[in-house]
Amino acid sequence: MKRERGRSFWNRDFLLSLAAYFFLYMTVSLFFLLPVVLEKFGPTQSRIGLIMGVFSVVAIAARPFFGRLIDIRGGRRIALLGLFIFILAVPFFHFVADAGWLAFLLRALSGLGWGISMTATIALCSDLAPADRLAKSMGVIGVAGLVANALGPLLAEQLIRRGGAGALYNASLLFLLASLACVLAANELPKPECEVEPGARRAWRLVPWAIAAVVGSVPVFHGAIRGAMIYFVAVFGHSIGIASIGPFFLVFSAAAILTRFRLADLSDRFGRKTIILPAALIIAGNLFVIAQVRGFPLLMVAGFVGGLGQGLIFPALSTYIIDFLGPGNKGLAISLYNSLFDVGMGLGSPLFGWISDMAGYRWMYRVAGIFLLVSTVVFMWKAPVTEKIRKEHRHVPG
Repeated sequence: MKRERGRSFWNRDFLLSLAAYFFLYMTVSLFFLLPVVLEKFGPTQSRIGLIMGVFSVVAIAARPFFGRLIDIRGGRRIALLGLFIFILAVPFFHFVADAGWLAFLLRALSGLGWGISMTATIALCSDLAPADRLAKSMGVIGVAGLVANALGPLLAEQLIRRGGAGALYNASLLFLLASLACVLAANELPKPECEVEPGARRAWRLVPWAIAAVVGSVPVFHGAIRGAMIYFVAVFGHSIGIASIGPFFLVFSAAAILTRFRLADLSDRFGRKTIILPAALIIAGNLFVIAQVRGFPLLMVAGFVGGLGQGLIFPALSTYIIDFLGPGNKGLAISLYNSLFDVGMGLGSPLFGWISDMAGYRWMYRVAGIFLLVSTVVFMWKAPVTEKIRKEHRHVPG
């Protein structure tokens, strides 16, 4: 589908879709502090990691299938389905009395709703953006998630402190209902049949499977690192005497938001891999900084540096996957990127929880930094430049 060059994405339907994504992400970010609730029941850190990680693992199974449906049918109906599932799950958290099967089951069901609705709302937004500024538009869309990432934990701390876990669950449900209302009010662009390519397999056939595996592994490693940082920073901070962790998320998100507004289009101008390398090095180096944190000031520095790296990596890496699969498979590409990212979060959470049980939080972050450095070296060495992939897509018969 031809898009008008220079078309603004600041229109009514884009803003409604963006608000839907924000409210959806607010629910997810409130649950970043669920480990603090679960910790009161006395489970091991690996058990907490398992409960938190299953959320991501379940989303993985749904996203590729529903991502393809988004390319064919549009994102609005798919978003409504995911929100409905999420809304059904959240009220039952009131019955969680230990870190057992019910918490695990509800996190799994929430992950299903999140996996479907998150991909669909992103697709709703990105379809309204100029095609030649894809990384910029993905960065702007991601800002909504970053704002929620900053505000959610701060709000969650206050809700738990003043009203207990029940207040957290009630607020989460209200945000989901607000997201539902925004999706219902938004319109989406019609999808001409010619825009959807016959299949994404052609994209993978353009390069050897070994290289495709390298490309797919990078979001996995970044997801594992993100899980280690997000899910364990609260209990790590409490273990060294830092009472309030909310400011870490605030600084992290502020840095990422600033980076995305100012620098999100760097990979549009200079190439995806050119930006992925420094972004990954910043994130890896920051993990070693977190391992040295012993007080509040350095934790804030780590939050700012981590946000800077995250603000650079998301638009560059996500659009790299879109380039790799082709623009006609954008919904599928977004779903695969997020699924691979969630594979990392789902597997990384119990893995790094086990490392922290065995060697402590500091070594957990050091090992995470080493993992990311190794994966980045392999990616830069073996992965193709997407400018070449885009040229090959133009010559593939549609």
